[in-house]
Amino acid sequence: MSLAAIDWLIILVYFIISTSIALYYAKKAGSNTKEFFLSGRSLPWWIAGLTMVATTFAADTPLAITELVAKNGIAGNWLWWNMLFGGMLTVFFFSRLWRRAGIMTDVEFAEMRYSGKPAAFLRGFRALYLGIFMNVIVIGWVNLAMVKILRVLFPDLTFFGLKQASLWMFTFDAHLLWVGVILVVVATYSSLSGLWGVAVTDSFQFIIAMTGTIILAVIAVKMPEIGGIAGLKAKLPEWIFRFTPSIGSSGQSVSGIMQLTLSSFIAYIGIQWWASWYPGAEPGGGGYIAQRMMSAKNEKHSLFATLFFNIAQYCLRPWPWIIVALVSLVLYPNLPPALRGNGFIMVMKRCLPPGLMGMLVAAFLAAYMSTISTQLNWGTSYFLNDFYRRFIRKDAGEKHYILASRIFTIILMIVSLFVTASMTQISGAWKFILQCSAGIGLVLILRWFWWRINAWSEISAMIAPFLLFPFIKNIVPFPVSLFYLVGWSTIIWVTVTFLTPPTDEKKLFSFYRKVHPGGILWKPISDKLPDVKSDTGYAYLFIDWIAGCILVISILFGTGNIIFGRYVPGVIFIVISAAAAGVIYRHLSKIGWEKVVE
Repeated sequence: MSLAAIDWLIILVYFIISTSIALYYAKKAGSNTKEFFLSGRSLPWWIAGLTMVATTFAADTPLAITELVAKNGIAGNWLWWNMLFGGMLTVFFFSRLWRRAGIMTDVEFAEMRYSGKPAAFLRGFRALYLGIFMNVIVIGWVNLAMVKILRVLFPDLTFFGLKQASLWMFTFDAHLLWVGVILVVVATYSSLSGLWGVAVTDSFQFIIAMTGTIILAVIAVKMPEIGGIAGLKAKLPEWIFRFTPSIGSSGQSVSGIMQLTLSSFIAYIGIQWWASWYPGAEPGGGGYIAQRMMSAKNEKHSLFATLFFNIAQYCLRPWPWIIVALVSLVLYPNLPPALRGNGFIMVMKRCLPPGLMGMLVAAFLAAYMSTISTQLNWGTSYFLNDFYRRFIRKDAGEKHYILASRIFTIILMIVSLFVTASMTQISGAWKFILQCSAGIGLVLILRWFWWRINAWSEISAMIAPFLLFPFIKNIVPFPVSLFYLVGWSTIIWVTVTFLTPPTDEKKLFSFYRKVHPGGILWKPISDKLPDVKSDTGYAYLFIDWIAGCILVISILFGTGNIIFGRYVPGVIFIVISAAAAGVIYRHLSKIGWEKVVE
């Protein structure tokens, strides 16, 4: 495939705008580390929310959705839609607390909340484990997805005449070399502009990515071979268009329909979203989501940013991808399972004229670059703030730390490129992460609301799943394995909590004065601090959490029904979503905006 001159012009303009935004914020980011990593805590809610959504929209996301739809129909998306419940919990119970904490990273929370050497160890270990080890794997995964996209779009691509190049034991084909060039661009502007540049660039890139995929969906479904939505429904079996899975006892596919065992469905809907840690969907918030919440102007902006993120994440993004995925099933019904995701790119190549093709390539570049820029900035924040400044150079000046941040961003980029070269596939990695973090989620939630949680609680919850996982991984299938892993981990960390000393009382007083989360589980501490005004209104927040979940699911299902011509249920769902939004607005107003503003 070759692009027309207009396509290359569009891609060039996209790069110029993205780079210009980053350069504009370079001077501001270089003033101090709070500006570099937290934008001076001045992001408005809509930018903070947009950059959250942009980060979770990676280059491989539409391909993954295409695979899910090809295998299990639209209902297959419940494998990630279930994370909405945890996301809404973060909106109403944790977004204000993260902003109020006044820390730079969620890893720093360890020494704000816990005391002694265990707290220092936990902070340093999580900084290296998440910021380097896990981060380069995620970046490598995203790089590999972009390589896959380029291979489908440009199968005969060369790198200035080279098909591949070797360095030490690593082999880089032409597609990976070009991804390396793009990665250098991203690392450069990320290291120069800090979070302000990343956030504003993310917002621009998300608009490009979503506009491109919406245009693709409209054009694809109107192709003569498809014949619009009516033709699409006529050419595919009815079960593919169902929004909820069929629950069976065998767990096997019946006539292609996704049929989960009852235990598997309960594991997804009732356990996974609160029990397991996963990047971007941490129980109680964490990672780059916490970074954005802590970067917001105030608690009100933090709450609205996270609410906007969850609405956009589950309502705005999926349907263009799903429509293109359905079109690919009609046009390419015989793709082998390993190549089903490629159907999305194949639809692009088949139906887009010059100009629009360039826009879609730019859209994929935008999705890729927004994710990579955040991963680089977020991973560097862990290394700099929670390891280098905490344990290596405690008293250096801000200019030194900014320079160290920029150098480490480049190093992280280089390491991730070599990790990508060593990868062939990462299928099943998300299952591994969910299982080996099973049980820690409850600690991450309760550490805000129960005084007795200590550093050993969190450490033991991190270790416990690894002790059991090797013995059950080949015996109990995922997700049923979560029942065993979560149960085991919970027994371990609760036991360790009561067998180890509680956090030093002075540390608990300091934490409670700053965050004042309130609640009955803090009573032994709050009773000793009568001058601290604790948070109240948790009954309202619990109702708002339920209303928020109803709001998003209703918009999601309402939009889907209207797209597929089922107007009556579609309108009913939209009305329900409006009612849920009214409940949320009324309750937040009753709590009082002073509760969500500094």
